[in-house]
Amino acid sequence: MASLDSVSIAILLGAVLVMAGILSSLLALRFGAPLLLVFLAIGMLAGDSGPGQLQFDDVRTTYLVGSVALALILFDGGLRTRFASIRTVLAPSVVLATVGVLLTALITAPFAKYALDLNWSESLLVGAVVASTDAAAVFLLVHTQGLRLRPRVGATLEAESGTNDPFAIFLTLMLVEYISLGSGTASHVLFEFIQEAVLGAVVGVIGGRLVVIALNQVALPQGLHAPFVTTAALVIFGGSQIMHASGFLAVYLAGIIIGNRPTRAHNSVVTFLDAATWLAQIVMFVLLGLLVSPQRLGASALPAVEVAFVLMLIARPLAVFLCLAPFRFNWREKIFIAWTGLRGAVAIFLASIPMLVGLSKAYLYFDVAFVVVIISLLLQGWTLAPAARKLHVALPRAERGPRRVELDLPGQLEQQLVGYSVRSKSLYFRRGLIPSWSKPTLVIRNQSILTPTEADPIAPGDYIYLLAPPEKAESLDRFFVDMQPSSAPDPHLLGDFMVSGEHTLAELAEIYGVKVSEDEGRLTLADYFDVHLDRAPKEGAELALGEIVLVARSISGGRVNVVGLRLPEDEEKPEPVTRAQALRRKLADLWTSVAGI
Repeated sequence: MASLDSVSIAILLGAVLVMAGILSSLLALRFGAPLLLVFLAIGMLAGDSGPGQLQFDDVRTTYLVGSVALALILFDGGLRTRFASIRTVLAPSVVLATVGVLLTALITAPFAKYALDLNWSESLLVGAVVASTDAAAVFLLVHTQGLRLRPRVGATLEAESGTNDPFAIFLTLMLVEYISLGSGTASHVLFEFIQEAVLGAVVGVIGGRLVVIALNQVALPQGLHAPFVTTAALVIFGGSQIMHASGFLAVYLAGIIIGNRPTRAHNSVVTFLDAATWLAQIVMFVLLGLLVSPQRLGASALPAVEVAFVLMLIARPLAVFLCLAPFRFNWREKIFIAWTGLRGAVAIFLASIPMLVGLSKAYLYFDVAFVVVIISLLLQGWTLAPAARKLHVALPRAERGPRRVELDLPGQLEQQLVGYSVRSKSLYFRRGLIPSWSKPTLVIRNQSILTPTEADPIAPGDYIYLLAPPEKAESLDRFFVDMQPSSAPDPHLLGDFMVSGEHTLAELAEIYGVKVSEDEGRLTLADYFDVHLDRAPKEGAELALGEIVLVARSISGGRVNVVGLRLPEDEEKPEPVTRAQALRRKLADLWTSVAGI
């Protein structure tokens, strides 16, 4: 009975720790504190050096939980990644995720050697452990601090953070193997890397395609789609690891493929994985905190602080500037990308590998990684928003989007129901605009269900549901948020081929002889862009109107303010394409054809 009681106590204490982590996250989000610090602190307080006095030194369990958690985090990141948004920054992101990690480790190693009194292989291992950035830490802080980064910067950070973990893990494992066995050649390391990368990519692409086919072809009971996808991700991860492929790369690529293909129950899968990854992160962080010993940290704290500052101020910036030199990033963007190299749970997880295999000085690697993570989150984490604004890579804050309800429709994949509450200042209520690819289906008013015809006219406070393609559902948000005030167009910008967005199509048709229907004739040019574009309008967006091409020249308040007219005789000659641009396009097309996205 005593053994049964001990199991029950362990379950109770574990559940209490996880619950404490969940509740403390609310406080951390309010004050903008890095959540990783909160979870680690809870683990430390519960450990043998804190008030909890829990004796925990099970590195194997920690490694197992960390592997599962990291696999789910990467899969969830891939699932949320829109390939269209990162395809233009794939080259710089991959360079940062591979060459950048290697350079960071190499630059950090000499400082670690002299600060910690290590040999060269051990100092390289320290560099490899702390070289990769943490995707969960980066984007959680960006979200909690309300940042909107410039698209190219945000996409580069997103792709780099998602793809640099597999290379850092590979580098760490290779160095651990070299230190433990005392042998290894450059050709062996290169062969292992190519094998892991290629096999991981193949398994990820094939696995992702198979999961898509299974989701759409197998009639699973309602509610089992999300658990099926989650376990399929772990099958892809475990199978890749057994084949000596990069399971972390495989699961990330599988997530990208599944997330960019139409599948059943996509929304429930994303929601379930969001909860699963949160729980996995909390459990992993608390376990890592339990392994930390504040007494042991004292001896290595000062050298570890030196390594942390070298990493943040020298190694990471140098690696970023060297890797991004061939690409068109300005110095402000490079500085911000360098400063956003936050270290998180991945570094502490990698530091547990030497402890697992029993290397000498294993606890030193763990303690150094822990100190580096704490300093990185405190300094870089809390200064992320001011740095973005100071370096002008942050866009103005957008109003928080409306609460969107998405409902999958069984039996088909092309449409889903998207619901919103109608606001009195929204574009939909004030102008009656709705995209051409969406269709109002029902309205809920005072707990009564009405057809759009019965509910006409729509009133503020109504709930309206529309049919829309799943990949475009998010674009409906801009029609249901409060309209931002738009400034009048600069009259100096307006000429024969530049007009205000408030002119109607009928006025334009009368001048240029374009045929438009009576209904469309009442629309302003700004309305025309809102109705026919798949996404929120941006400068340079184009729409055809008969033989004329309308070009968005200025955006104000989220709407087109000034419209350029490109007449048939004014067609611009295509710009010459460089060899590098042609090569990047061919690689992107090849990936699209192979991955099916």
